[in-house]
Amino acid sequence: MSRKLFGTDGIRGVAGEYPLDPATVYAFGAALGEWVAHHASPRVVVGMDTRESGSGLAALVAAGCRLSGVETCFAGITTTPGVAHLALNGDFAAGLMISASHNPFQDNGLKVFAHTGFKLPDEEERLLEQRIFDYLGRGLTPQSQAPVIDPAFDRNYVDHLASTCHRRLDGVKLVLDCANGAASAIGPELFRLLGADVVATSCTPDGRNINRGCGALHVANLQARVIQEGAHFGAAFDGDADRCILVSGSGKIIDGDHCLLIAARKLRPRAVVATVMSNLGLERALAADGIGLVRTAVGDRYVIEEMLRSELPLGGEQSGHVIFRDYSTTGDGLLTALRVLEIALQSGKTLDELTQDFMVYPQKLVNVRFREKRPLEELPEVQAEIRATEAEFGQAGRVLVRFSGTEPLARVMVEGPAQDRVDTRATAIAEAIRAALS
Repeated sequence: MSRKLFGTDGIRGVAGEYPLDPATVYAFGAALGEWVAHHASPRVVVGMDTRESGSGLAALVAAGCRLSGVETCFAGITTTPGVAHLALNGDFAAGLMISASHNPFQDNGLKVFAHTGFKLPDEEERLLEQRIFDYLGRGLTPQSQAPVIDPAFDRNYVDHLASTCHRRLDGVKLVLDCANGAASAIGPELFRLLGADVVATSCTPDGRNINRGCGALHVANLQARVIQEGAHFGAAFDGDADRCILVSGSGKIIDGDHCLLIAARKLRPRAVVATVMSNLGLERALAADGIGLVRTAVGDRYVIEEMLRSELPLGGEQSGHVIFRDYSTTGDGLLTALRVLEIALQSGKTLDELTQDFMVYPQKLVNVRFREKRPLEELPEVQAEIRATEAEFGQAGRVLVRFSGTEPLARVMVEGPAQDRVDTRATAIAEAIRAALS
C-alpha cells in the first residue's frame, strides 16, 4: 500500500491547506502521540525553522499529542539534524521537525525521527498514516497548545557540533549564508565559538524570507561575497540546514558530490553511498582511488538506510546532504562544513586543489509539472526518447526520469559528454512528458 500523506521527506504542503490543514495536523499529533505512548519516555521534542506558520503547526501537534497523553518539549528554532540529535541523545521517544527545507515560506512540513535519531522507515509511516486517517474519521475539533521553548536544547546541539572539530579555526575567514532559516543564529555562533572570523549573511529571518534568493539553492551572492571579503571559504545552508553547499576562496562551487570526494579521500572507506543524481564524475574519481560508489533512490533517508545495511561511514547527495555516520544519523549542513573545512586545513590545501581532478560531466535538470501522474512505463513516446538518449551516449552518459516525492513534478536528468547534446536530449524527454501528462 502506497503512502498518501508522507513523501520522501515527511508530510509536506502549503501551510493551512490539506494535508497541513488544522484537522489533519491535529490528527497527526494524536497519531504520533499514540505511536510513542508505549515508550519508556513518552515525550516528543519539537523543533521548527523560521517560517511564520511553524508555531501554529507546533501548537496543533502538541495538542494532538496531549490527546494521547504524551508530553511535547519545544526546542524552538533549530535545524533538522538538531532535532535528530536531541531525539537520539535526550529523554525522548521521538523528534519532530516542522520545516519544508528549501521550499518557499508558504510551504511547511512534518518530519518524524525515532528515538534512534533516524527518520521513520516507509512501513512505520504507512502505519502512522492509517492512524491519522482514523482520527480524521472521528471528526475531532482541532485544539492548540501554545509552545514553551527550552533554550537549553540549542546549546546542547552547538556543543555537540563543536566537540566534533579537532582543531581551532583561528585565522580562518568564513562567509556563511544561512538562508534566513534555522541556522541563522546557531551557524555563526558555532563557527565563532571555534575561533573563525565569520561574515554572516541571510541571518535575519522575518518568517517569510526563508530561502528567498539565498541559501544552498542560490549561491551566486555567496560566491561574490567570498571573493569580495577575501575569505578562505563560504558555506550556504538551506532552510532547515540539513544540506550545505561550499564555495572555495576562488568562488568555485563545492557541492555535495565534491564534499563526498574530499571526505572519502580522507576516510578511505571501501565505498561511498550516493543517490542516482550524483554526477558520473564522482563515480569515476572515486574509482581512480579504489573506492566504490553505491547508488540509491533520491532522498537522504535511503542513503542512510544503505549506509547502515552496507556498514559504510559516508554517504550523501549532490544537493548537499552529506551524512557522516560517526557523528550524525542524518544529513547535517553545519557538520558537513566543519568536516570539509577541517580536512582542508589539515591537508594544507585549498578546496580547489582538493577537487581539481573531479571532472564534472555536463548535466541538465528539467522539472515538468503535471496534472495527473501516470506510470512512466505507460508513456511510449517518453520511453522512446529515453532509449534514444541512452543509445546516443552509451557509457559516457546517464538518463534519469523520476517523479518528485514532494511536488507534482516529473524530474528529468540527463548527463553526458557535451552540454549542448545534454540540453537537447533533456529538452526532448521533458517535452514528451509534458505532451503525455498535460
